Amino acid sequence: MKVKDKQTLLFIGDSITDCGRTRPVGMKDGLGKGYVSMIDSLLPACCPKTHVRVLNTGISGNQIIDLDARWTPDVLDLSPDWLSILIGINDVWRHFDDALRPDKVSPQCFEETYRKLLESTRPRLKGGLILATPFFLEPNRQDPMRAKMDEYGSLVHKLAGEFDAVLVDLQAAFDHYLRNNPSQSLAGDRVHPNPGGHMIIATTFLTALGTDWTQLHNA
Repeated sequence: MKVKDKQTLLFIGDSITDCGRTRPVGMKDGLGKGYVSMIDSLLPACCPKTHVRVLNTGISGNQIIDLDARWTPDVLDLSPDWLSILIGINDVWRHFDDALRPDKVSPQCFEETYRKLLESTRPRLKGGLILATPFFLEPNRQDPMRAKMDEYGSLVHKLAGEFDAVLVDLQAAFDHYLRNNPSQSLAGDRVHPNPGGHMIIATTFLTALGTDWTQLHNA
C-alpha cells in the first residue's frame, strides 16, 4: 500500500467526509460514521503491519471556497503525510437548489482555487495527494446535475494528473453499482450515501491506494 507505517492520513471535504464527526480533530468519534471511519477500521485488517493515523476535517456544506478559507488550520497546521480531498458536490448542487444563491462556484473558480490549494500543499507532503471525484448517484448522464457533476469531476481528473496524485474515481465506482441497482438503494437524495454507499467509497479508496485485500484472510 502507498501509505506507509506511522504516517498520517488526513481527509478533508464536505458532509460526505464530515458524516457527524466530533470536534476538535482527534477526539473520540472524530472520524464520523462514514467512509473515513470505515477506512480507519479496514486498514488494520488489510495492512496489519502498517499503523496509520487517520484524521478527519470534513465540514458539512463546504465548497472549494470554504476549504480555501480554512486550509491553514485544517490542513497545513496538522502536517499530514498524505492528504485526501473529496469536494465538489456542493459546488455543483448550488447551481440547482436555488438559482439566486450568491455562492455558486463556476468550473473556472473551482479549478483555479483547487489548483492553488494543491500548489501550496504538495511540497509539504512526505507521502502524497489523493483526489476523489465528486459524484451524483444518477445513471442517466444526460440528467442536468449528473452532467454538471461530470464536468467538475473531469477537472479533478485533470488536477490529479497535474499533481501526480492518486485518483479515486468515485463516480465510476457508483456507476458500476448502478448498472444493476437503483440509486435509492444507496441515497434517497442521490447525494448523501447510506452505509452501503460509504462502504463503496471506502473500498474504492483503499483499492486506489494499492491495498492487498488478500490480507483480510491472511492477517
